[in-house]
Amino acid sequence: MSHQIDIEKIRADFPILSRKVNGHPLVYFDNAATSQTPKAVIYAIVEYYEGYNANIHRGVHSLSQEATDAYEEARETIRAHFNAEKKEEIIFTSGTTHGINLVANGFASELKVGDEVIVSALEHHSNIVPWQMLCEKTGATLKVIPMTESGELNLDAYEELLSEHTKLVFVNHVSNALGTVNDIERIITKAHQKGAAVLIDGAQAAPHIKADVQALDVDFYVVSGHKMCGPTGVGVLYGKEEWLTKLPPYQGGGEMIDQVTFEKTTYAGLPHKFEAGTPNICGGIALGKAIDYLNAIGFETIAAYEHELLTYATEQLLEIEGVKIYGTSKEKTAVISFNIEGIHPYDIGTIIDKLGIAVRTGHHCAQPIMDYYKIPGTVRASFSFYNTKEEIDAFIQAVKRAKVMLS
Repeated sequence: MSHQIDIEKIRADFPILSRKVNGHPLVYFDNAATSQTPKAVIYAIVEYYEGYNANIHRGVHSLSQEATDAYEEARETIRAHFNAEKKEEIIFTSGTTHGINLVANGFASELKVGDEVIVSALEHHSNIVPWQMLCEKTGATLKVIPMTESGELNLDAYEELLSEHTKLVFVNHVSNALGTVNDIERIITKAHQKGAAVLIDGAQAAPHIKADVQALDVDFYVVSGHKMCGPTGVGVLYGKEEWLTKLPPYQGGGEMIDQVTFEKTTYAGLPHKFEAGTPNICGGIALGKAIDYLNAIGFETIAAYEHELLTYATEQLLEIEGVKIYGTSKEKTAVISFNIEGIHPYDIGTIIDKLGIAVRTGHHCAQPIMDYYKIPGTVRASFSFYNTKEEIDAFIQAVKRAKVMLS
């Protein structure tokens, strides 16, 4: 059955989808790296710079008030979307990586030798490296939840890794390289039973799944705007108020202070304590509009339609001889990571780009996953609700053509 999505109307909202690449209509299947931007978001950016560009929270003049109101309204939109209890628990960041580093930096004062930190084998480098740096700094030990052949986490092994020494657990909600949707409910519950805090990297989940941070009872949840139809350079860190109050500021500067003297500085309350300097005001406002846009379509509608695309593309691709798909978990988002026997993924990506088809090739900043499968990388096609089955047909034809040329 087809789900109620008016694909022509939706595609008309994305100006870039009508352009040509190398003389062919663009087929954009690199949504897991960055999604495209609808007119509503583009207009919000233009409107800000044309109409009320001013610094926020500081000025008594009208433009500053207008900009402050729009920025704080976006914060409220985001709070409601993720169902955070308080607006102060929503911190604007430059993206997921910034959010993770902010938390890692804060925990440097919380950890000591003998403490343990757990990450998963499915993580993006930005959810591995900051924790390695933290462990080097504090003497804590990093442990890794192993993965299985199907690209899922071995949660029985995870439960065995947990102990009273576990202080922090970091896992992505969805794997960027494989599309696996992790059972974060179980991961969070088991960590809390040991008194550990949990950070979930929601960058890849946010465009497909509406996370309810209170229902999840998660301590920290981080996302990037550019994965969910928003602009680049803006993201969100949700943190429980008790944790955000406890952690020290990440950066010093304007906006995050209460009183400054050369003897002592006191810090502002939440969320300003973590928002030093002039923020990406326009980005924050535009991200609010992007979330409104996605909610107007509806996340259940988006998920059902993208699942249709995933099923269709998977069936077509598996008909090509020599294709191997990596990441075959039962629960996955619209991502297919694959290789063709005897052909380097980069070569496939290069040839199909000449036919107007944009995919990602390489290790997708998830090198441990590639090492597990003993491969240099994969071709990754990632779909969004503005893609079509016709585009998948064009992609399949292009892959077949690349295979013939490279065999």
